[in-house]
Amino acid sequence: MKLTSRNTHRDIAYFYVGLIIAFSLSGIFLNHRQSWHPRKYTYEKREISIAPVSKDSINAQWIDRFARQQQINDNLRRFSADENRLRISYESHDVQVDLATGKGKIESYFIVPLLGQMTQLHQDTSNWWIYYSDIFGIGMMVIAITGMFIEKGKLSFRSRGWKLALIGIIFPLIFLFLLS
Repeated sequence: MKLTSRNTHRDIAYFYVGLIIAFSLSGIFLNHRQSWHPRKYTYEKREISIAPVSKDSINAQWIDRFARQQQINDNLRRFSADENRLRISYESHDVQVDLATGKGKIESYFIVPLLGQMTQLHQDTSNWWIYYSDIFGIGMMVIAITGMFIEKGKLSFRSRGWKLALIGIIFPLIFLFLLS
């Protein structure tokens, strides 16, 4: 096989096609995670009522007792209480309680198979994944660079492609600098 831009572009793209699709889909999911998040798909919402409680009495022991009473067998991530509201976050549950009335809700979550794991790819920080992602990033640069030299003539990068590439660079910069 001859080493050309077309062959290099094609073979690296074939190698990474699965990861490209997974990153593309999970990127879309993460963009819309406020409305639907495959890592926190709500499958149950339960209204609860507890005795009103003051912010000052909430500590780790109170949270443990609350979890046992509500039959939440899950790992605690964090909790916070202000004057009006208690928020507790577990790995698979979120709790909100109005401290004055004691009324609240418990939302239970599960990870959507495959889709949830794909979104984890964007958030994983393990060493082996970071190295693999770095190699993937280099592969994407090779795909982009070799793609510039595949077409010849009036549709080539030199004739037409550079304009589209410039627009493709300017467009995200507008969002980055002007709209954020």
